[in-house]
Amino acid sequence: MSEHAVNIDVREIMRHLPHRYPFLLVDRVVEFEADKRIRALKNVTINEPFFAGHFEHYPVMPGVLIIEALAQAAGILSIRSKGDRPDNEMYFLVGIDNARFKRQVVPGDQLVLEVEETGSKRGIARYTARALVDGQVACQAEIMCAKREV
Repeated sequence: MSEHAVNIDVREIMRHLPHRYPFLLVDRVVEFEADKRIRALKNVTINEPFFAGHFEHYPVMPGVLIIEALAQAAGILSIRSKGDRPDNEMYFLVGIDNARFKRQVVPGDQLVLEVEETGSKRGIARYTARALVDGQVACQAEIMCAKREV
């Protein structure tokens, strides 16, 4: 186990993120290193609402939702690194570069979300991110999130 192992459950995640069902896509955080990296989990079940239409006879998690799960993990990394999020402050996904999808994500899979912060300037943070299933890369991308007052 990593020296940065944690056990952050969904109740604490909901304190950091404004997302709620059906759009909260992080179930647990298992590793955290402030201002550096996070490792989180998303358990993919057949009960996900998107599987009804994507696709009825061959359920596959949409790639954009895998990217969203990575962005939510990045948001938790940034927010928890700062201590907490004021009610009038939110982090928004503002950029995706070099996104690649290497493997389909299907019901029964567990997505391991690994995000590393690579830099931050004027309220915009950059991250390298990847989602793994059974140790295989399902998706990788460079993402940017911006802190904004709302």
